[in-house]
Amino acid sequence: MSAPKPLKPAPLLIRDLKELKAIKREIETRIKLEQEREAAMRAAAAKALADKNLFARSIGPVRALPPKHRPGHRASLSGSQPAPIPVQQQLDELAVMQEAISDEFDAETLLDTDEALSYRQAGIGPDVMRKLRKGNWTIQGQLDLHGLRREDARNALGQFIRDAIKMGWRCVRVVHGKGLGSPGKTPVLKGKVQSWLIQKREVLAFVQARPAQGGAGALVVLLA
Repeated sequence: MSAPKPLKPAPLLIRDLKELKAIKREIETRIKLEQEREAAMRAAAAKALADKNLFARSIGPVRALPPKHRPGHRASLSGSQPAPIPVQQQLDELAVMQEAISDEFDAETLLDTDEALSYRQAGIGPDVMRKLRKGNWTIQGQLDLHGLRREDARNALGQFIRDAIKMGWRCVRVVHGKGLGSPGKTPVLKGKVQSWLIQKREVLAFVQARPAQGGAGALVVLLA
């Protein structure tokens, strides 16, 4: 199958008050996440500057070494050198924290009210959902969350999405299971996975997988 063509945002059609509220709530959530990301970046920059100033204060005034006239003379420095400040590592760690997904996020109002409770970002048209359900996009990667506890599953999903974006994948499958082995035979992770995916800006849409791809136990996810 040929590579999928780049998506063009479809005109935003607001069908009713419920959808308008859902869009408003999603926009507010994304604005909040962006503000928190910017605050984290500022905090990292401030910490790096504070570390730099602390080092300058600890060594005191700097004086040039007296010139030496002997050929080949090299000045010997005593004491150990301070460790470099891992600014980029700090920024990366803050970015991961910013990308964290919450269990408290209420995704119900953002899900389409179809049988499978699919999802699409504002501006993604129904035609995209139809193509996604029909399998027009090749599934390029898969994550199986079977047997994982909630916290482990959440972390695995976040890492999987980050890796998929780095790989340039557009369509992936996330297997959350049908819950046949859980108490009450209910899919424990299904609702959580839907909520976690909605919180990721890179997720444009998702639908329940076709029977051959896992059916009610999996989601097919379209990435930006």
